[in-house]
This record gives sequence, C-alpha cells and structure tokens, in this order.
Amino acid sequence: MEKLNIDELSIEEMEALEQKIKAKKNAAKEQNQAAYLELREGFMTKLKGRVLKEASEIEAFANFVRNESQGFLNVMKEYGQLRRTSQMGYVLVYDNFKLEVKANKVKRFDERADVAAERLIDFLRQWIKDKDKGAEDPLYQLAMTFIERNANGDLDYKQISKLYQLEEKFSSTEYSEIMDLFRESHVVEDTAVHYYFYQKDEYDVWRKVEISFNRF
Repeated sequence: MEKLNIDELSIEEMEALEQKIKAKKNAAKEQNQAAYLELREGFMTKLKGRVLKEASEIEAFANFVRNESQGFLNVMKEYGQLRRTSQMGYVLVYDNFKLEVKANKVKRFDERADVAAERLIDFLRQWIKDKDKGAEDPLYQLAMTFIERNANGDLDYKQISKLYQLEEKFSSTEYSEIMDLFRESHVVEDTAVHYYFYQKDEYDVWRKVEISFNRF
C-alpha cells in the first residue's frame, strides 16, 4: 500500500481527507455507542426479570414466615410455653437451626408530620435565599437529608429527632413551631416483628443466615 504524503496534497484534498477521517471517527463512535446500548439493554432486561421474579418469591416467603410463626405462637400460648399472653418474641432451636423472633414498638408520626415536613421544606428554601452558598449550604443539606422518607414513604423517627438538635443553629420562631408540630405528631403506632435465622457451622458457632444480600 502506497504511503500518503500529506505535503503533496492540495488544500481541497486535505480538507476532503479531514472530512473522511472525521466521518470514520464518528462511525466508530456510533458503532461503539450502539454496542454499549445493546449490552446495557441486555443487562437491564436480564436483571429486571430476575429481580422481579426473586422479589415475588421473597414476598411469598415473608408471608409464609409470618403466617407460620404466628400460627406456632398461638400453639405456644395454648400449651403455656410463653411467659405472658402478650408475648410476641421467642426463640426456637431445632438441631443446628435456630429461629429468633423479636418484636419492638415502632415510633411513627400521624398526618400532622406531613404538614410539618412541607412547612420545613418551604422554610429551608426561603432560608437559603439569604445564604451565600444557597442550596450548597451544609446546614440546609443536613436538614433536607433528615426529612427523606424511607422505602415505605414514611418519615424516619430517628432522623426527625435529629432536626430538634438544629433549633439553636437556625434560631427561628418558624423553625421551632415546625419542630413542635413534629413532636405533637409523634405516636407509637404499631409493633414491628423481625425474624432472624441462624445455623451452626462446623465449629459449633451460630452464624446468621442473611436473607438480604445487600447486608453482605
């Protein structure tokens, strides 16, 4: 193949060559992008199918655990195996497998907390207007983080409690009124029941069987 001598090319030929090189680069870029998009689509399609399938099975498993454990709790009540009739937590061991059921009161908020959260957002947006850093102000970002809702769409009691500690920093009557509304809306609404599974290893030590791989 004869080598190209650029010095011998005319301006028009060099411009044409430049366009040709540019077109080749664009074609290669588009080809790479198409390959990437194809891989992304394949990955997400495969992941979506597996996640939804496993989520459905895990939900069914959770319902199974709740129903069966509640049924056995009733049996233990009938046979007098509980310290008190209101007991919800217990531990069962069979061979090298152990089930531990723990129950605790869940601290939540009533509908007034939703109003307080909206007022707080409005307050914070007005507050940053007078700040040099605006939305980048660390105090603003911290407060906004505390009112983020969990996967169930509920406000987190521990996070909201941290807002109370910022009253002096904001030093505002409006902020204090919002915090009072949060305090008034606090209720102990329900009892959360958690199930833990353990299995003994070869060293006779109990190891927790994790259902959620996100905890690894």
